[in-house]
Amino acid sequence: MSQKLEVWQRGPLPQVSSLLQPVAHALLQAREELNEYMEDFPSELLWLRPAGMASVGFHLQHLSGVLDRVFTYARSEGLTPAQFEALAEEGRDSAEGYTVSDLVERFNQQVDLALKQIKETNEATLSDFRKVGRAGLPSTVIGLLFHAAEHTMRHLGQLMVTAAVLREGFAGSGIDSEGTK
Repeated sequence: MSQKLEVWQRGPLPQVSSLLQPVAHALLQAREELNEYMEDFPSELLWLRPAGMASVGFHLQHLSGVLDRVFTYARSEGLTPAQFEALAEEGRDSAEGYTVSDLVERFNQQVDLALKQIKETNEATLSDFRKVGRAGLPSTVIGLLFHAAEHTMRHLGQLMVTAAVLREGFAGSGIDSEGTK
């Protein structure tokens, strides 16, 4: 059986500038891994926090939310009330109760929007100054896009470890719903 090549090993992506290929590759890699890893993950484990760590549900919400917010800053726009509401909700289930597929699909849609923006980003703007957040912290377009990719991969790794602990260790381990013994 041959090993599947990572996204960056498959060559350049059409319509993506050469300087932004790594960002697009990382986001596509994260989407592939997240979709594969979350397949058949039980929704009842979404909000558990083993050893007090962030829940899988939090990571799924945060992955989508950070992409949305950072790409908004890269466009030199402020956050909307809906984005602030989504930020406040990170780590909490909805009143209706999220399913794994709800949160995975939200991430997939956010990656699609990010890729569209990457394709539309003019290389000449990559060093342009951008303010981040209410404090107006200094960054650049490329700094924000790179951070979005790096942050996504970091939280994906955390999500995968937490999901593995819950998936493999929760059943019959004596761990309660708070993730402690």
